[in-house]
Amino acid sequence: MLTRRHMLAAGAVALAAPALAQTAAWPNGPIRIIVPFPPGGSTDALSRLLQPRLSAEFGVPVVVENRTGASGSLGTAATARAAPDGNTWVLVFDTHAVNPALIPNMGFDTERDLTPVLLFGTAPMVLTAHRTRPYRSVADVLAAARARPESVTFGTIGNGSLAHLTMALFEKATGVKLVHVPYRGGGPLAVAAAAGEVDLPIATRPAIGPHIDSGALLPLAQTGATRSATMPDTPTLAESGAPEIDARAFWGFLGPARLPEPVARRMEAALRSALAVPELRDRVAGLGIDLDPQGGAYFTRFLSSQIATWGRVVRENNIRPD
Repeated sequence: MLTRRHMLAAGAVALAAPALAQTAAWPNGPIRIIVPFPPGGSTDALSRLLQPRLSAEFGVPVVVENRTGASGSLGTAATARAAPDGNTWVLVFDTHAVNPALIPNMGFDTERDLTPVLLFGTAPMVLTAHRTRPYRSVADVLAAARARPESVTFGTIGNGSLAHLTMALFEKATGVKLVHVPYRGGGPLAVAAAAGEVDLPIATRPAIGPHIDSGALLPLAQTGATRSATMPDTPTLAESGAPEIDARAFWGFLGPARLPEPVARRMEAALRSALAVPELRDRVAGLGIDLDPQGGAYFTRFLSSQIATWGRVVRENNIRPD
């Protein structure tokens, strides 16, 4: 005779069977990583570094798809609306935490409709000056901006980006008024920065690092609360007259909501395995990312905090999308 314990155990197995079957069959086709920005930026570079490792791990093609627009929200929306079958993922940047306040009608809920899988790491942004400009310190910038308000320009990866919000805090803290020039992603900004289109490009080192290394851009300050080990000689904005600014970009990997937990865990393990390869890890670190992989639970809490913090800055400064 079947006991009640046997019946409960059989029921649990029956309920788990579909998820287990789906996990066992996954991946059952090409895996797509959506990059919600144009080629040439840090999200694109990181995705393409991971691509061959993931393909070898899973034994299926891994396709990187650049789906741009609306500060990264269009590509992210495609993932949020995808079937939770483990075949569609997105690699996001810090705009992911700003968009809920900046774009209220995205068509998906950032926290409800996606599954955080792995936070790769963070990095401060770098406020730079093109070598043809006279600025060699933040003090030089402040002096020029106070002498001629709205004469100094700064360039970012887009309106409402973390760099834009950070400079809004900088203006409020120092009392100066600058002119914002938004570009459509890290690639376009990097090209414009090297050409000297704006006075002060501000972005992560992954986006503009090569132009810092070449001498085309001169680093004036970094935006973290403390100096990054990758830029120990560059002062922070807080050290340069703008106290209490702590702004760090981040890179993270997400899938759709209702993703089977075993699939999410297997993808997280594959990503960690790829990042553990010394050659790949060195290349990622070479992008300027301070690698510190954190799993889904941590990433979920991190995103909630970032969304609350930068949403408040958007509202207080009445920032609107392009």
